[in-house]
Amino acid sequence: MSRFYLTTAIDYSNGDPHLGHAIEKIGADAIARYRRARGDEVHFLIGMDEHGQKVQQEAEKQGSEPREWVDRIAEAFLDVWQRLGLSNDDFIRTSEPRHHRGLTALMKRIAANGDFRRSKYEGHYCAGCEAFKKDDELADGRCPLHPGREVEWTEEENWFFRLSDYRDTLLSRLRQDPASVRPRTRRNEIARLLESGLDDISASRARIRWGVPFPGDEEHTVYVWFDALSNYITAIGYPDGDAFGKFWPADLHIIGKDITRFHCVYWPAMLLAAGVAPAKSVWAHGFIKIGGAKLSKSAGTELGLVELIERHGPDALRYFLLREVPWDGDRDYPSTEAFIEQFDRRYTSDLANDLGNLLNRVVSMVSRYRGGDVPPPRGGALARKTARALSEYHAAMEGYLLHRGLAAAFDVVRAANGFVDESKPWALAKAERDGGDDGGDGGADGGADGGADGGADTGALDGVLSQLIAALGAVAAMLAPFTPGKAAELWRTLGGDGPPPAFEHLEPSVAGLRAVRPSGVLFPRP
Repeated sequence: MSRFYLTTAIDYSNGDPHLGHAIEKIGADAIARYRRARGDEVHFLIGMDEHGQKVQQEAEKQGSEPREWVDRIAEAFLDVWQRLGLSNDDFIRTSEPRHHRGLTALMKRIAANGDFRRSKYEGHYCAGCEAFKKDDELADGRCPLHPGREVEWTEEENWFFRLSDYRDTLLSRLRQDPASVRPRTRRNEIARLLESGLDDISASRARIRWGVPFPGDEEHTVYVWFDALSNYITAIGYPDGDAFGKFWPADLHIIGKDITRFHCVYWPAMLLAAGVAPAKSVWAHGFIKIGGAKLSKSAGTELGLVELIERHGPDALRYFLLREVPWDGDRDYPSTEAFIEQFDRRYTSDLANDLGNLLNRVVSMVSRYRGGDVPPPRGGALARKTARALSEYHAAMEGYLLHRGLAAAFDVVRAANGFVDESKPWALAKAERDGGDDGGDGGADGGADGGADGGADTGALDGVLSQLIAALGAVAAMLAPFTPGKAAELWRTLGGDGPPPAFEHLEPSVAGLRAVRPSGVLFPRP
C-alpha cells in the first residue's frame, strides 16, 4: 500500500468561510477519496491560520480577544466542512501547542544553520496578504489582490531569512523536477521569479502580540507566513513524531494560484535550511470569478456558501464546482445571478435528467422485465465505452484534472442513455413475451446468444440490462470522490452494500450485484 499525504492551504481566521475556500477543500477531498479508492493510505490535512496582524486587527474591530475570535471562526469553518462531507484526517490550528512546539523547533534549526540575520525594513506592507510589497507589485499604490485596503508604510527592525542564498538550488530543483510545481502556467511563473533573483525576506514581526515568540528574541513574533507554512509538518509531529517519519515529504500541497510564491519558493527554502526535504509537488488551482473579479466581500461578489449548499444539497454543489471550474484554470461568470442560473441548469440537466432519469429507467426495466434480478454480466458496445471512459477517468484523476474526470464519468451516463434509446429494451421484452425472434441480435451490440430451438431471444434483453447496470456501477465508483453521498445511494439502488467499491474491486463487485433496490429519486427536480 502506497502512502499519500495531501494538504490544502490553511484558511485565514479573519472571516467566515466562503466559496473560494470551499472549492479548494472540495477538490482536495475528491483527490483524497480517489487515492483511497485506488488503495493508498491517505492522510488529508486542512486547518486554520490563526496568527498575525490581520487576525489581531479583526478581533479588535469585533471587540473580541484574538483567542475568542479564532475559536468562533474555527467552529464556523468546521460546521461548513462537515456539511460538505469532507473526509479530512486532521484539522490543524496554528494556535495549538503542537504547532507552537514544531514551529519553534523549525525556527531553531534554521537559526542553527546561520540563515537568520537582523536588519531594518522600510517599505509597503499589505495586511490582506500579510506580506511586504515592492513598488512594482503595487497598482496605483495598492495591492492588486486587495484593492480595497490601504497598504501601510512600515519601518521596523526584523529578523530576516537568507532566501537569496537558495535561489540557485530552487531553480535547479524546478528544472530537474517539473512536477514539483503544477500546472505548467504556475511552474513558468515560479521559474521567471527565480530567474530574476530573490531578496531576503522577513522572518519576524515586531509589535504583533498575537503569534508565536521568535526563538531567542521575545520582542518579536514569528512572521505569519513562516508560522502558517510550517503547519504541514507540525500537524504530523515534526520534528520527531512517528507520523512525520511516515508521511513526510508530502505528496501534494493544494493551494490557490495567488500564494505560489510562498509555497514554491519560501517554503522549500525554509525546509532546506532546516535540513528537511521539500514537498514532492504543489498544485495551484485557479479561481471562480464574477465579472472578471475574484470572489470577495469588498468587490461585492460574495456568494453565500451555506445558502448554496442548501439550494440543491452538498453533493450537487460539489459536483457543480468541480465540473464547471477547470482545476488548472479560472471560471468567470458575468454576475452572481449567472452563477446561480448555471448551477440550477447543471443540476437539472446533468444530475436530475441525465443521471437521475437513467437510474430510474434502468431500475424500472430490471424490476419490470426481470423481477428485480440483475442479469449476469455480459459484454457489448456499452461495456466497451464504459471501459474506455474509465481509462480516461483514471488518466484525468492521476493528473489532478478533476473537471475532466467528471466529464469522463458523464460520458458513460450519456452513452448509457443513448444505448437505451438505440437498443429499445421494451421492444426486446415484447419479443420475449410474444415468443418470437424480433429481438434480432439485441440491438446496439446487446450481446444476444439467440433463443433455444428458435424461440424468443432472452439473451438480448439480458445483455442490454446487464451492460446498463454495469455502466451505472462504474458511474457510482467514478462519482464517489465527487458526490460521496449520492454515489453511495446510487450503488445501493443497484443492489450493492455500503459505498461503491474501490476500483480494484469494481468489476467483481458489479458482477456480484444480484437484485436492484428501487428507492427514492436520486436528484429530485426543483
